[in-house]
Order: sequence, then C-alpha cells, then structure tokens
Amino acid sequence: MEGTTKIKDLTPSSRRVNVLAKVVSVGEPKSIQTRFGEEKSVTEVIIADETGKIILSLWGDQAAQATDGATLYIDNGYVSLVRGHMRLNVGKYGTLSEGTEEVPSTNEELDMSEKEYENQYRSGSGGGFRGGSSGGSGSYRRYGGGSGGGNRSYGGRGRRDSDNNED
Repeated sequence: MEGTTKIKDLTPSSRRVNVLAKVVSVGEPKSIQTRFGEEKSVTEVIIADETGKIILSLWGDQAAQATDGATLYIDNGYVSLVRGHMRLNVGKYGTLSEGTEEVPSTNEELDMSEKEYENQYRSGSGGGFRGGSSGGSGSYRRYGGGSGGGNRSYGGRGRRDSDNNED
C-alpha cells in the first residue's frame, strides 16, 4: 500500500502513520479506569511486518477485528508511550480495517515496544503542566514557571526588572 510506514521506522513522536501488519498474538482484554473516571476495555495486540513488531492498543469493540494471523491496516494511527514503551494506537481520528494486501513475512526479532524511552510530556524542560518543579508532591502547577525553569512565557506573574525601574 502506498504511504505505509514500516514498523521499524516508528518513533515515540510518530503521528498520522499508516501501517499494514499481521496479527501475531491477541492479549486478554483489560478493564482500566481513564483519567476521566470511565471504565474502558483495552486489548494489547502484537502486530508485525517484515521489519519488526510492536504492541497495538485496541479499545472497546476495535479488538474484535484482531484475530491471530489476520492482516490489519491502521490508517492515521499514532504512537504513544506507556510506561516508557511504544504503543501503536488507532485513536478517534484513525481507522482500523482488514488489510487488502498480504504481509509476506514477519520479523518478530525487532521488538519496537521493548526499548524504554523517557516519557516526554512536551518538548523543553521544566515549567508548565507536569514539567519541572511542581511545588509539592502530587500537585501540578497548570501554567507558569516556579522553580522548575523552562518556558516562562506562560504566565508567571512575578516582577520583572523593568517593572522596578522608575524614570
């Protein structure tokens, strides 16, 4: 298929990717609570192409499409980090369908979900939501610098040197 991304070429920042892969194994559905307090079902599916394999997270009814040996086409997928490991996701703007082409062979040696990455909430360092110093355990400062440094263009109502200059 034209415009498909090979699994070995996926990175933690991959967005809007199209992947054609074969289902290697389907895990048991797990019930998790979202950050909004909703109960959702997620199934981890290992998919592979000729370049490598990765875990595909399927939510709710999407998992019914994944059976061992099936070929799947993920259109407009994205990669996220779960506990520092890459997961391919379909998301609400993507689609999951049966692949119209066969995957000739699979490489299960290169596991793209195996490597651990440092979770990155946003580029840059410190400051802002979930970055830098939060000012205490369990609390997050939504905007502004604090002692964490980083991008201070978000608020930070402290005095500036120019505010103290009187003409």
